Amino acid sequence: MGFVLRWLFALALLSATWNPTQMNFVAWAMRNWQNQLPLTVLIGLVLFVGYVIYLRATLRSIGAFGMALVLALVGAILWVLWDFGWLDFSDRALMSWLGLFALSLVLGIGLSWSIVRRKLSGQVDMDDVEE
Repeated sequence: MGFVLRWLFALALLSATWNPTQMNFVAWAMRNWQNQLPLTVLIGLVLFVGYVIYLRATLRSIGAFGMALVLALVGAILWVLWDFGWLDFSDRALMSWLGLFALSLVLGIGLSWSIVRRKLSGQVDMDDVEE
């Protein structure tokens, strides 16, 4: 259940920032930044903090290679779905949502990887230990 919550929060973070509908921060900020600049900056900073937490944890746990590997795996799955005729790449909104889904998987796996690795191997990750 922990992975699902981390993944859902990553999906919510990405979707709140941008999605193919008009219900996202980027569209809202472009419409309202002149009238509500302090609120726009505050919400932008809150989103930025979320990205820093997720990206830092992801880079520390699986690294850039791991991120590319997860994206390649999701890309291969999408390719197979397209090849079987179950997916149509001509729908731009669907492609945008699939991209958000793929990126959220990368961030969710990155935030959860240390926990999964510890359970599978019994080894604890130690980062930046100071004595």
